[in-house]
Amino acid sequence: MNAKGLLLRLIEIVAPARRLQIVSGDSLPLKLPFRGLVLARDQDEDWCVGLRCPCGCGRNIELLLIKEAAPHWDLVLDQRGRPSLTPSVWLRDGCQSHFWFRHGRVHWCP
Repeated sequence: MNAKGLLLRLIEIVAPARRLQIVSGDSLPLKLPFRGLVLARDQDEDWCVGLRCPCGCGRNIELLLIKEAAPHWDLVLDQRGRPSLTPSVWLRDGCQSHFWFRHGRVHWCP
């Protein structure tokens, strides 16, 4: 792991939990926040969640929430409004990051 990756993992431990920002519509904005998650919601339907890859590579990740999509993820907010996603996020190309997102925090898979 390089110094940048190590620093980002340390920030994940000490920084406040990530929060969810909701945007109206069925697509994500072009620019995603550094540590936040963005939920695209069109009327009553949640379409997708977007985040920047927590490894620091700069990649935007879009995770579909609609049940008809394969694969798709489930988004749950805990009592404090912190987001969790299931299943894990595993990027098969590029940086190949693999992590769980639980209660607003990234938990890296070994």
